[in-house]
Amino acid sequence: MEELIFVCDTMVALGSATADGSVIFAKNSDRQPNEPHLLIRIPRKKHPKGSQVQCTYITIDQVEETYDVLLLKPSWMWGAEMGANEFGLNIGNEAVFTKVKQGPPSLLGMDLLRLALERCRTSLEAVHLITDLLAKHGQGGNCGYGKQFYYHNSFLIADRESAWVLETAGPFWAAKKVQDVYAISNRLSIGSDFDLAHPELINYAISRKWCSSEEDFHFARCYTNQLITTFSGASNREAACSRRLEQEKGRITVQTMLEILRSHEPKLEEGSPFSTPSVRSVCMHAGGLVGDHATGSYVAHLTSDLDTYWLTGSSTPCISIFKPYWMTENDIVFSENQEEEALQFWMLREELHRLVLQNKVPDLKEYRRLAAELEQEFLFLAQAPIGGEANPVQLEVIMKQAWQREQELVEDTVERSRSNAGQIRGNLWFRHYWQKQNERLGL
Repeated sequence: MEELIFVCDTMVALGSATADGSVIFAKNSDRQPNEPHLLIRIPRKKHPKGSQVQCTYITIDQVEETYDVLLLKPSWMWGAEMGANEFGLNIGNEAVFTKVKQGPPSLLGMDLLRLALERCRTSLEAVHLITDLLAKHGQGGNCGYGKQFYYHNSFLIADRESAWVLETAGPFWAAKKVQDVYAISNRLSIGSDFDLAHPELINYAISRKWCSSEEDFHFARCYTNQLITTFSGASNREAACSRRLEQEKGRITVQTMLEILRSHEPKLEEGSPFSTPSVRSVCMHAGGLVGDHATGSYVAHLTSDLDTYWLTGSSTPCISIFKPYWMTENDIVFSENQEEEALQFWMLREELHRLVLQNKVPDLKEYRRLAAELEQEFLFLAQAPIGGEANPVQLEVIMKQAWQREQELVEDTVERSRSNAGQIRGNLWFRHYWQKQNERLGL
């Protein structure tokens, strides 16, 4: 029996909704659990006039200069699921399922995301670039790691002052400027209240008899593939994120976002997410018929003085440690030439996750306590530079210490747990699923 694959949740809170007037952006990337999720930093580059860039499936014209970018990307593709650039522009993408026919291999949503980060400075500029590229090249191609998986894309795009949600269906699209807070998941969310749109968006829907007139037009209702979207659990996850953001409006912090990214649907909070899968949890756990898992997590805290990023570099945010990151000159994440090192970084933390699934970590409660204490200490240390006279040396010292201490805790826990007896719990389908995944990953 084939498992179902669904992906991601992304959210933003603007200055009017946060406790300190900053913009806070967050995302879980939910993909196939054996697909490594790499942390890659690419510096600003100049390119010869007339040169081209090879994306995942097609080659397009390159620009003369690309910006310094931080990418959180699936290991096998050119593009990224989420990331930021030197100007504080942040983008996350979502798979959406529409009635519009899939096109041939062209630009993936992840390619569009990376291209916008490399070429744009503001959220609105990114909206225009993505839609221009969509018109010129289209979107299409397999997005799956271990199996074929096709979808269209939506994007949440934020800078230090504003944010936009951009949702697509083949070549068609609608965009809406964010007010206060917004969350997107694996479904179209824009109705008739868009601010920008493809010029033929409404006429195409009328021609297909999805609506009868301009007055009757509603983007999500007209273009959504209801069957796949319903099974994705997107409405539950989107509602959970939106509900928490609305409840906390005016006092949202980085901690708020971390809690949302780690949240499970009520039945898993009462039981164990390590023996039961759930497509409805923001912290998605795969197993059985649920084929996707939270493989990477990210929070961006954007202020006029300093942009602070919180990265796990690992799957399963409910057992991971978010570490502070600043885009300083002496970098702590990996370059394009260090993809093997980036892969090993993710794999070590993934081994910890699989040991937890196999119930080989005898002191999981103690590990989680130590991890929470470390993260709280990192949050405290990171507050000092914000709004103050932060200098690169100070930031690099904090980063180095935080990442090293997290590495030591993970290494120690994995080393002590590898030889322990244990077994995967849950129903037959869940156990079979993870046994198969572990074999394929060599764990």
